Amino acid sequence: MDLVVAHTIALLGVALLVAIAARRLRLPYTVGLAIAGVALAIAKVETGETLTHDFIFDIILPPLLFEAALSIHWRELKRDLAPVLVLSTLGVVVSAAVVAVGMTRLLGWPFGSALVFGALIAATDPVAVIAMFKDARVKGRLRLVVETESLFNDGVAAVMFALVLTWAQATTAGAPTAAETARALAVMTGGGLAVGLLCGAGGIAIAGRSFDHLVETGLTVVVAYGSFLIAERFRFSGVLATVAAGMLMGNRGLLREDPRWGFSPHGRTFIVAFWDFAAFVANSLIFLLIGSAVADIPFSTVGATGLAAAIALVLAGRLLTVYPLCLLFLWSRWAIPLGEQHVLWWGGLRGALALALALALPPDLPLRDEILVAAFGVVAFSVIAQGLTMPLLLRRLGFL
Repeated sequence: MDLVVAHTIALLGVALLVAIAARRLRLPYTVGLAIAGVALAIAKVETGETLTHDFIFDIILPPLLFEAALSIHWRELKRDLAPVLVLSTLGVVVSAAVVAVGMTRLLGWPFGSALVFGALIAATDPVAVIAMFKDARVKGRLRLVVETESLFNDGVAAVMFALVLTWAQATTAGAPTAAETARALAVMTGGGLAVGLLCGAGGIAIAGRSFDHLVETGLTVVVAYGSFLIAERFRFSGVLATVAAGMLMGNRGLLREDPRWGFSPHGRTFIVAFWDFAAFVANSLIFLLIGSAVADIPFSTVGATGLAAAIALVLAGRLLTVYPLCLLFLWSRWAIPLGEQHVLWWGGLRGALALALALALPPDLPLRDEILVAAFGVVAFSVIAQGLTMPLLLRRLGFL
């Protein structure tokens, strides 16, 4: 136990040094963390932590999802809810389909395994882009669309992954019917949202009886992790549960300036600062460990051609998601300018959730190791290559 604590403190120390260096060099913080993780692995430095599905799902994801959901204003989101929902639902399906068909045609993967890979890699994680927006104090519609589309996208991708994996593992005779799939989809989605809303409402009700900012902050921690774990325990969507709980607590308790509801004024300020720090710690650990793990991944299992094909297909899937779907709103009040579409496409980075889903794959799934290696390859390219070039794109488009 002492060794685990020591390694965790050491990783945080490295993260702080990287944060200082990245700010001075004007590099995205998450990219610096991933590069530092690779350097630690090459130097044979023992980090003491390894990337596992449980570590990412049970420890890392809840604070990242909850912190992002807390700051989303429902009144602002309503104005752009239509394009956000289309991009995060139909967009996930399109992206997964493009990747699956491409991996089958180009690399000869079985369609079931290719579709599993397409579903898990459809989950976006634009944390580097959001971090740059925060540093530059960029607010407004673009930041809202990027952040909310990613949150909803993650929930949809996680649900679709579970359904696709069940289908891929089933025999022809035991494959679920369309009705069974629709019922499972409704249960996972509806159950996750219901758990999140119930936990969030309970947290607000209890917070209204206390004016202690520490108690109020503790309640948000219980709700963030509790909603996720309860939903997963009943095989609902933990991602959607935490997002729903965060949005409810944010809009009805944190962002609502009404002393009769939610948190005390001091509590609101303290909670925002606490979750900023919690997200910083979670991002620091996950991106350092991603970099460290990438250095040890046997990429030769897939080969350079296979990795290049996977990366190109993921970018193509995102491209065929963003531009055609945004075209649907071209002559409406929801029209998204072309520059913002460029940010949505190139800023659709892959990260923690995609790796968590890949690490959860059962050992008997055909091409399980190849899917895992391809997922790490795409995430590494996404975090480093896309992350490094995003500041250039944002400056060129006039957003920074």
